[in-house]
Amino acid sequence: MLTREEVRYRLARWHTHETVGPGPGSVPGDEGAARVPSAAAPTPAAVLVGLVDRADGPALLLTQRTEHLRDHAGQICFPGGRIEPGDESAAAAALREAEEEIGLDPARVGIIGQLPPYQTVTGFRIHPVVGWISPPFELRPDPFEVAEAFEVPLHFVLDPENHRRQSYRRGPVTRGYYVLPYQGRFIWGATAGILVNLARVLRA
Repeated sequence: MLTREEVRYRLARWHTHETVGPGPGSVPGDEGAARVPSAAAPTPAAVLVGLVDRADGPALLLTQRTEHLRDHAGQICFPGGRIEPGDESAAAAALREAEEEIGLDPARVGIIGQLPPYQTVTGFRIHPVVGWISPPFELRPDPFEVAEAFEVPLHFVLDPENHRRQSYRRGPVTRGYYVLPYQGRFIWGATAGILVNLARVLRA
């Protein structure tokens, strides 16, 4: 079982470990993390990769978006969003978004590090901010944006057997991506890519 200090230590040295891959947030074989064209400046965003301190081991806090949203409807994601001009840092943006989306009190979150930025094909450069969440806490999901908040055990994410590969074809281009199926849910896209990065960093 990983402790808070062990997670902090491994995050602090992620940049020295080759498993993270050559690109910003890329993981080996993850075409979905390709760079956007150089002519397009990526939009900075931040997400909170929240590790809840549970008695049987840390658990990751995730959300499922509501079905009526225009973008990424119904998808599973971390709390987060664009980094706004008033945000002092990626960590500040991630905490602000988590409070707005699910009512998570920033006082219950201790920032312990960051994962490598993850650049998406849709033009976002996502800064995954890792926080240690101390119970008890109460969540108040925004009913317009969040259908549900739930937890996934960290040990499930750390197991490479749960990192499935799938692909889709768009025109002449075939892109690969990760899927982590968990209790009838399918975690994929940038969220799955960030989780795979987290697993590789924490296993190092």
